[in-house]
Amino acid sequence: MTPRIIVDDNIPFIKGRLEPFAEVVYADQFGFTPPIVADADAMIIRTRTRCDEALLRDSKVRFIATATIGMDQFDLPWCRQAGIECRNSPGCNAPGVAQYVWSALLRSGFDPSRHTLGVVGHGNVGSIVADWGRMLGAEVLVSDPPKAEDGTLICDDTPLDDLLRRSDAVTLHTPLVRTGAHPTFHLIGERELEIMRPGAILVNAARGPVADNQALLRTVTSRHVRAIIDTWEGEPRLDTRLLEKVEIGTFHIAGYSLEGKQRATRMVLEAAGEWFGFSPDISGLAPAWREPLSIDPAEILRSYNPLDDTAPLKADPAAFDILRANYRFRKEPDFMHQGSDIRF
Repeated sequence: MTPRIIVDDNIPFIKGRLEPFAEVVYADQFGFTPPIVADADAMIIRTRTRCDEALLRDSKVRFIATATIGMDQFDLPWCRQAGIECRNSPGCNAPGVAQYVWSALLRSGFDPSRHTLGVVGHGNVGSIVADWGRMLGAEVLVSDPPKAEDGTLICDDTPLDDLLRRSDAVTLHTPLVRTGAHPTFHLIGERELEIMRPGAILVNAARGPVADNQALLRTVTSRHVRAIIDTWEGEPRLDTRLLEKVEIGTFHIAGYSLEGKQRATRMVLEAAGEWFGFSPDISGLAPAWREPLSIDPAEILRSYNPLDDTAPLKADPAAFDILRANYRFRKEPDFMHQGSDIRF
């Protein structure tokens, strides 16, 4: 029997690749409604489609793949109970986020030869950002209590307060977790911002609510801390007062590299093929990325300037989703394609 798959129509490079094996219906990211998904066997989505009982209770859906790293949009306990397999695309855009973070830091005066970088979260993205920092000559501190506890952290764990006090820049790369032993909702709040060094830089290219945006507004206004923000609380509606104060403020596109988008599409196609037992065409899509042999800061700066994306958002904050949907994917730095170890 031919499966019916509902696909977010803004996932790039995917059209025509599933059609030989499935009945494919394309929908806007906000157009996934109970009537549309009722007879679907699977969904392929992005960040804004909430996968929960309200959407899926009366549907036939048993497989969902997201072309993103994060899974904030899933009610995972409910999906598990309902027998729905949920897949994400871990690491797909990690090099693109590293490109964004380092281009922003270098433009903001961070000097790897004399400054210390604090990396909060050492997963697919945070580990690359930290590795690039070390290769550039920076002292890098890492805080990741869950990984430290389960023994998977491959470097020393620095307590968060200590990291905040010692770092000239702090970059956030945690998932958004609201419960459990290590919640990250408002992980960075008033107290944590006050601990940071005067004039230090906070980068949020993870999830907006990991940093308390109201506390951040007060701290940035007082100039105690500088901010680089790609992910915002309440997006696509954001606090325009905070946007006005930040040096670099973009519209959730830190990971929007051409290769990252191709990797994500490849990963959801492979996941769907594995689930249903077919082999979709993945030709022309970027393979797993390679660990670079060296890092060239000049190439990072040449490859991308986040100020080019800050200007249109500051000019029209209400255009957040329009700017994001029409983004022209940037190329990753050339050194990303000259490495040795292939990784996702």
